[in-house]
Amino acid sequence: MPMVERNRYHYFLLFLMTIAAGLFSRTSYIPEIIYPYIGDALYAVMIYFLIGCCLARLSSLGVLLFTIAICFTIEMSQLLNVGWLNTIRQTIPGKLVLGQGFLWSDLIAYTFGALIGFLLESFLLRNTKAIHHKNP
Repeated sequence: MPMVERNRYHYFLLFLMTIAAGLFSRTSYIPEIIYPYIGDALYAVMIYFLIGCCLARLSSLGVLLFTIAICFTIEMSQLLNVGWLNTIRQTIPGKLVLGQGFLWSDLIAYTFGALIGFLLESFLLRNTKAIHHKNP
């Protein structure tokens, strides 16, 4: 697998665009059938691009696995009933970042979203200057 060096600026823009898509996903324009899952999938896409931005030389597979690990850890943390963590979750940023309640379906949505980020990078962005392949 070739080494990757991502353009941090482009990945930061993708991160911001994914946040915008996530906020849009909470509108009435989203079909009811995907409404409960789209936000979690986009959250994972956002984490994928954030990791791609911050760890620009990490392989795409590494970014994918790190994204899934972060999302699963956050979801599992919702099983903890810790006072200070519950206090953070009662704030708007806390709800957005840490969530509110554990759901098995969220793990599936996170996995799907991380795969979307991986596929977007693999198939759409390789032909742009968003990432550059370097010889090992």
